[in-house]
Amino acid sequence: MLAIRLINLIESKAERLSEGLLLRLESAPQCQELLRRVPREEVKRRTFEIYRNVTDWLLTKTEAEIEERYIGLGVRRAHQGVPFSAFLWAVNATKEQLWEFLEEEGMLEKPFELFGELGLAHALAKFFDHVLYSASIGYESVRHDEAVTQRNKHAVAS
Repeated sequence: MLAIRLINLIESKAERLSEGLLLRLESAPQCQELLRRVPREEVKRRTFEIYRNVTDWLLTKTEAEIEERYIGLGVRRAHQGVPFSAFLWAVNATKEQLWEFLEEEGMLEKPFELFGELGLAHALAKFFDHVLYSASIGYESVRHDEAVTQRNKHAVAS
C-alpha cells in the first residue's frame, strides 16, 4: 500500500518538512506579515504537528475536531493581526511543501499505484480545505465581535 508508505514517510520526516516550510515562508513576501506577528517557533510547532500526525488528521480526527482546532487557530491569527491572505498562503505552502517532498523522494512515480496516491491526494486536499474553511470561520467571528464592540461603543458615545 503506497498510501501507508507515503504517510509513514511524511510522519518520519516531519522535522525536515517543517524546517523546509519555514524557509519557504521566510522567503515569501506574502508571509512577511504572518512571520512578524507569529513567533517562528509557533509556526514551526503548528506545521510539525500537521506533518507528524498526518495519520490522525486524515484517519481518526472527526470534522468537528478539525473545525474546533482550526476555528481556534483562525481566531488566534485574527487576534494576532495576521491578514487572512497571509494565513491562506501559508496553508497552501504547507500543502505544496508536502507534495514537493513526496516528488523529491520519488514516491509519486509508480503508475500502477496511482489509485492509492489519488486516495491520499483527495484526503489531504479535503483536510487542507477543511482547515481553511474552519480558520475562516474563526477570522469572521473575530471581525464580527469587533464590529459589534465598535457599534456598542458608538451607541454609548451618542
